[in-house]
Amino acid sequence: MARIAYILLCHKDPEAIVKQAERLTATGDYISIHFDARANPEHFRMLQAALGANENVAFAEKRIKCGWGEWSLVEATLYAVETAVKRFPRASHFYMVSGDCMVIKSSEYIHKFLDDNDVDFIESFDFFESEWIKTGMKAERLIYRHWFNERTQKRRFYATFNLQKKLGLTREIPADLQVMIGSQWWCLRRQTVEAVLHMTKQRRDVMRFFRTTWIPDETFFQTLVRHLVPTNEIRTRTLTFLMFTDYGMPLTFYNDHYDLLLSQDYLFARKISPDALELKDRLGQLYAEKGVDFQISAEGPSLFKFLTGRGRQGKRFASRFWETESTLGRDRELMLLVCKKWHVAKRLLDKIGNVTDIPTIAYLFNEEGTPLPDLGGIQSTLGKRTRHRRALMRMLFDYYDTNRLVVCLDPSALDLMQDFFDDRSVTRMLEIQCDFSEQYLNGHAIRIGLAGDQTPADTLARILPTIRRDIFNESDRIRDAGFENMIRMVENTSEDEHTEAIMSFLHVPEDQAREIARTSYLFSD
Repeated sequence: MARIAYILLCHKDPEAIVKQAERLTATGDYISIHFDARANPEHFRMLQAALGANENVAFAEKRIKCGWGEWSLVEATLYAVETAVKRFPRASHFYMVSGDCMVIKSSEYIHKFLDDNDVDFIESFDFFESEWIKTGMKAERLIYRHWFNERTQKRRFYATFNLQKKLGLTREIPADLQVMIGSQWWCLRRQTVEAVLHMTKQRRDVMRFFRTTWIPDETFFQTLVRHLVPTNEIRTRTLTFLMFTDYGMPLTFYNDHYDLLLSQDYLFARKISPDALELKDRLGQLYAEKGVDFQISAEGPSLFKFLTGRGRQGKRFASRFWETESTLGRDRELMLLVCKKWHVAKRLLDKIGNVTDIPTIAYLFNEEGTPLPDLGGIQSTLGKRTRHRRALMRMLFDYYDTNRLVVCLDPSALDLMQDFFDDRSVTRMLEIQCDFSEQYLNGHAIRIGLAGDQTPADTLARILPTIRRDIFNESDRIRDAGFENMIRMVENTSEDEHTEAIMSFLHVPEDQAREIARTSYLFSD
């Protein structure tokens, strides 16, 4: 009978990971866990304490820091797979899951399904001929080398990419490989996994190539499996049910999706809402049940399209995306960096991004041109961003696969601040209070249209006190709002005070906060 070693990459929510591991191992299966080295060390100790005595649980022998789109995700997967192969000699299959996945069939059903289908399940489409990549880079993922993360080191990523492009520094794909692409949620037989691991030891050229490929978790296993396994032993599909909204983001499942999920021709589903506690409990109990008869109708994609197209009536299935995603999530931290001098906030934001692994976004509700990922159009105008502010922020959390995010706001955006502080997420604010010279106020008057290059000096002299009072009034209104988790950083105070404010705001160690506080020319105009 099939016995599965689940491969889990995770970086958060240790309580949920413990529950998932206990459920998946309760009927004799195994799990190998790689917990991101960037994550909270206390959380990893909690996992070890809770699961260390479970003989069917293993932790990857080596932990590394992972980043979306990087080779590190493949490397972490290989570490977890190597550990599983070594620790669980009776495992016949290896199934890749995430912390957002949950089983939607019983263990009995899954084992019989794998016994009846002696094949590998992995999406594996031709990289160049298929339409798997809809937008963004395609050939450029492969023919150029990528050393930096596009999400956290955007400037370096595009600087090195554009330089290679300008100089014509392309590279060849290993001649005997047909590059394939597909979802990272695969289920492979033991002989396939062992062949892949053997190839990683023998083919240094292949490993060098994929180490600097962009988003290799969508191509590495997909290519090697197709290279090593006969076509008639591969099913080009995933056994994990996931759908995408019109905005290009994974659909989230809620309590009233239980019947829908069980009827799909899949073994797992992704993503389950953190707030769908009833759904999680029911699916958790399902795995150990015996004799369950599943009526497979597989209508999920067409039903979702129909229901969301006509809006939600009653409480069945999904509403429109921006209605269901009306909260950021209880476990998420939104950090608002508020400053009237945008260049000061942007300098600090850049430093935060360089020193920490927290994603950062500049004045997305104030500047149309703020760099944002393509989220299907919701990010395209300031009006859409403001109307669907919570949906936008939740999509950004999902896009960056993080529970922590820093964004800049202008002090005038009091309604946005109030809305975010009213959310169930943890919201903190750092208000940077700057000195405003007459020269700065003159420039500010021109930028907001109260003056022009030809405005007489005496007219400016009458305007400036009003502008200065208005800036101070914005700060007073923020203070009067009585927000919790409100921190202030004042320009003409000491480095120690700046460091303390940043520590309170970001919840980072003192050495990181001090490095951020020492940002060069932070307050220079």
